[in-house]
Amino acid sequence: MAETGTGTGSGTGKGVTAGKLAINVQKRLTRAQEKVLQKLGKADETRDAAFEEMVARFNKQTAEGTKLQKDLKAYVTSVKTLHDASRRLQDCLAEMYEPEWFGKEEMDALTEEMIEKEMDNNLEDTDTLWLDYHQNITDKCVVCMDTYLTQFPDLKARIAKRDRKLVDFDSARHHFASLQKGKKKDEAKIAKPAALLEMAAPSWAQGLISAHQVAQTNLSYNQAEEDLGRAQKIFEELNVELQDELPVLWDTRVGVYVNTFQSLAGHQEKFHKDMSKLSQNLNDIMTKLEEQRQLNDEANHSDSACSAPKCAVTNGSDGELPPGFLYKVKAIHDYTATDGDELELKMGDVVLVVAFDNPDEQDDGWLMGYQECQWLQKKALSAKGVFPENFTQKV
Repeated sequence: MAETGTGTGSGTGKGVTAGKLAINVQKRLTRAQEKVLQKLGKADETRDAAFEEMVARFNKQTAEGTKLQKDLKAYVTSVKTLHDASRRLQDCLAEMYEPEWFGKEEMDALTEEMIEKEMDNNLEDTDTLWLDYHQNITDKCVVCMDTYLTQFPDLKARIAKRDRKLVDFDSARHHFASLQKGKKKDEAKIAKPAALLEMAAPSWAQGLISAHQVAQTNLSYNQAEEDLGRAQKIFEELNVELQDELPVLWDTRVGVYVNTFQSLAGHQEKFHKDMSKLSQNLNDIMTKLEEQRQLNDEANHSDSACSAPKCAVTNGSDGELPPGFLYKVKAIHDYTATDGDELELKMGDVVLVVAFDNPDEQDDGWLMGYQECQWLQKKALSAKGVFPENFTQKV
């Protein structure tokens, strides 16, 4: 009643709060005392090896899930960073690509913010691929892990509560056992009173004193028994719930990990497959640009070295052509001769193709001819040689 003696709602609330605070402080002190006695070996401790194994697995599962969640979020952040870097590179390429270079229009199309989807492969622009990839792994992987880990804080709190209630149960058990021993001693004392007060009292008063001692002992004993039963019930309810839930949670980890990594791998595969198409287009443009540059350089060099004779051939002076002349080709790749009858080619070299003296000697994919510059300078019939056709193109 002291808690309601203020006469106001506010005073009542404060009184209740102070009372609860005192109870909680007393509980903590009792638990601390019990743990000290257990560590010193002066009180036995209830142990459950099977449950402790469950808790060890729960802690392992929590650590693994938290690490996976952290690494997934770091991966998503890296994807965003790489997307920004890729976009800056594309912008840089678009700015430096000169109008007269090969593939200018194709390059502009690749670097536009949005390009039309191709009918054959539904290819989307680079930004869309990056954004879809980022969103998919966020929704299907990170959010999945976030949802999975929401279960752990509540279970962790309940495990801690179960540990506290176990200490309360042990403390109540020890207190009750102590009172049991004390009760037996008191009953023995009542049978033959030894206290001076009891011996000095008249016989009719000795019975009252004995009755009072029995009542006091029974009251404490009954209260301790009730406290023990209540502490045991609270502990066992928590214990049974956790023993049911922890193994189920442990088994779910396999499905969560499988779904997370399968989803991540699937989106990675699709993203890189689509990006490879765009990358191949860019690679093709760069390859053709380099080929055009080398062809132009070689052509300029060839024109400089053989300007007078070449003009004669170009102007149609058939007397300058070798016997059996068929057509001209230009080397589009370097070719290193591996035999004495082969021509050495550099990209841009012009070759005068002639017929084989003996058609049966011609192998598939091979042509016979003269380096144009050497023929125009020396007219040496012995300077002809064979070369692979797929290293050249007709001019």
